[in-house]
Amino acid sequence: MLDAMNFEEEMEELESAEDFLQYFELDYDQSVVHVNRLHILQRFHNYLTQAGDNMPTDESAKKAVYKTLLERAYQDFVESDAQTEKVFKVFKMGEPSTGFVSLGDIKL
Repeated sequence: MLDAMNFEEEMEELESAEDFLQYFELDYDQSVVHVNRLHILQRFHNYLTQAGDNMPTDESAKKAVYKTLLERAYQDFVESDAQTEKVFKVFKMGEPSTGFVSLGDIKL
């Protein structure tokens, strides 16, 4: 069924990190993907966004760029971890600030 679809349609059918890695025929360690699947997909999305207007229009060239960017996103988490890579906003936030409000400052 995928053979009759174009690249964009095939991409819409993919749901999980494993789906993407298998589609692009990339070898992967399931334990890395299990822990970092959302981070890998978000990093892949970020790389695609950065490529933006520089993306080739030819389907086979575009597919090659996607494969390279997905492999790069996956490797980021093979060589590092989610907390270090800070893909999501929650990891980019600084330490929580502690404020003090005295009882005298509270007005009823």
